[in-house]
Amino acid sequence: MAETQGKVITCRAAVAWGPKEPLVIQEICVDPPQEMEVRVKILYTSICHTDLGTWTGVNEAERAFPRILGHEAVGYMPIHIGIYLLFKPTCDANKTSFFHLLDMNRVVESVGEGVKDVKEGDYVIPTFNGECGECRVCKKEVSNLCERYKVDPMKRLMVNDGGTRFSTTTNKDGGSSQSQRIYHFLNTSTFTEYTVLDSACVVKIDPNAPLKQMSLLSCGVSTGVGAAWNTAKVKEGTTTAVFGLGSVGLAVAEGARARGASRIIGVDANASKFEKGKVMGVTDFINPKDLTKPVHERIRELTRGGVDYSFECTGNVDVLREAFLSTHAGWGSTVLVGIYATPRTLPLHPMELFDGRKITGSVFGGFKPKSQLPSFAQQCMKGVVKLEPFITNELPFEKINDAFQLLRDGKSLRCLLQIAKFLKK
Repeated sequence: MAETQGKVITCRAAVAWGPKEPLVIQEICVDPPQEMEVRVKILYTSICHTDLGTWTGVNEAERAFPRILGHEAVGYMPIHIGIYLLFKPTCDANKTSFFHLLDMNRVVESVGEGVKDVKEGDYVIPTFNGECGECRVCKKEVSNLCERYKVDPMKRLMVNDGGTRFSTTTNKDGGSSQSQRIYHFLNTSTFTEYTVLDSACVVKIDPNAPLKQMSLLSCGVSTGVGAAWNTAKVKEGTTTAVFGLGSVGLAVAEGARARGASRIIGVDANASKFEKGKVMGVTDFINPKDLTKPVHERIRELTRGGVDYSFECTGNVDVLREAFLSTHAGWGSTVLVGIYATPRTLPLHPMELFDGRKITGSVFGGFKPKSQLPSFAQQCMKGVVKLEPFITNELPFEKINDAFQLLRDGKSLRCLLQIAKFLKK
């Protein structure tokens, strides 16, 4: 039996203690997994705008602190046959600490009762949108919104018992305190050396996959490429417009390129995004600041009436209206990909839908994580979708606040943080 099985692990995590407060790298305790849960060692994680929005507390209803953010990562269920150092317990009398592993390749870890599709030693991707495989939605091909484990920004506790698997006896200033729980985030919480997830939110991947790049499939790339492939179903020779050229928007462009779109128009007020867009297949660029007319009018001029598909990736309802009007009357389709923090409603009049334009939303690119992500990962490994250009920065875990600043300043698509030292690429 594993030395850590059924025990609490002490490790490092980046804890958010309040809106806009610098994340604190500190010691936390991670409980063993309960029924249908898994405990995963995180190797690499990256920062998404959703993490940034939650950290800034833009939506007060979603606030819950202290909290471990992060939802884009890759990890593994390690098997340890080497030697490790034990430290004096600080969180629980039945606990093992892993701060200084001597054998970095294999560390015994556990799965909860009933987990059958992943085991110790597997490489996995955590996903914020789960798939139980048993509910009515999971059994239908038309939706990926699992009735029990679909994405829920309000969720901060585990399904099994309404509790958390994280706790700490250290406050944000480094002093000692009574044990207090730390909240979960988006079914994942990856800004930590170890995390506990519902098994429905863990996807097994090929152990030969490039692990750094696989972390992108947890959110940004899957969300964008899937919006083009699964939601819009972009066809060869068609035209598209992508509003917002962040990671998700560029992933939409990459997905449209891979499907053979003849024209991909990128729209962004940050001109520095355009060079990266060319790598992802963007053929035309529009900077709204350079126009004296609405963006949709310019797009209609360029495409003889409008594009076949438009994608709104900014989470701005005013931009959404421009995206909607940029599509061709009669068959144009607009896909909502951005996250809308404000309570404003759709900026459309019902009669405008009689022009034949359609509008729909896309969650996690329409991918069913357990059923479809392993195949998508294989396609990425074969070069159908290029992942490497999305990683623009790499920093050690201790520099996570610098990584947040890079994203806030628009200087990063994805900044990859190495959490665990590992011998594999």
